[in-house]
Amino acid sequence: MAILSSKAIVISTIKYSDTSLIVRLYTKEVGLVSFLLKGVLKSKKGKLRTAYFQPLNQLSIIFSYQEKRNLQLLKEAQVIHVYETIYTSITKQSIVLFLSEVLSSAIQEEETNTLLYEYLEHSLIWLDSHEQISNFHLLFLLNLTKFLGFYPDVSQSNKNGFHLSEGFFTDNLQIKEVIKGNEINQFKKLLGINFDKLNDIKMSQKSRRELISHLMVYYQHHLDGFKTPKSIHILNEVFS
Repeated sequence: MAILSSKAIVISTIKYSDTSLIVRLYTKEVGLVSFLLKGVLKSKKGKLRTAYFQPLNQLSIIFSYQEKRNLQLLKEAQVIHVYETIYTSITKQSIVLFLSEVLSSAIQEEETNTLLYEYLEHSLIWLDSHEQISNFHLLFLLNLTKFLGFYPDVSQSNKNGFHLSEGFFTDNLQIKEVIKGNEINQFKKLLGINFDKLNDIKMSQKSRRELISHLMVYYQHHLDGFKTPKSIHILNEVFS
């Protein structure tokens, strides 16, 4: 058993008994780790507070780690980036809830991926510090596929459709699961850009809903067991 310290992002929190929580954190040092926090819901003192484990909170943690153990022991945690707007904006809260569900379903491997960690860290800080965020979740999901291993093949991006199950562009628009029409133009605008370019993309509510739906299908094709988050309906309502 080793005592480790790491940055960590809260992926999910599940109530376990009346007094305890099971939390899944994505750590920079060892990847995805689950912890049982005994008594945290009734404790007024101690080094662990329930409020620390809000969705996608960024923490600094100290924990004991034993390989192949399902639930590790969290010794200390503190918030290292206090969000200024995420928990006061209904729009941003809806985005964070949705993305935490996506990540909970998409990140299953318990292995270190420093680039993925840094992408999550920087993306969330960007979301917290900007106001024009209506297309943020679309670009977040698209760029996340780079780190999960199924970013679109853009070698023939001049074609008029994108084949969701195969992950490449095509001119065969008769196949069932293909992005086409106005949505393909919006999809192409998201390719290869960073968050600072989002303001350049004007998108209708309909296109935004269609694209998020397509991206969920794309994820389902390329990640075993991926489930579309239930909170997608809340997200769509917020942007309607």
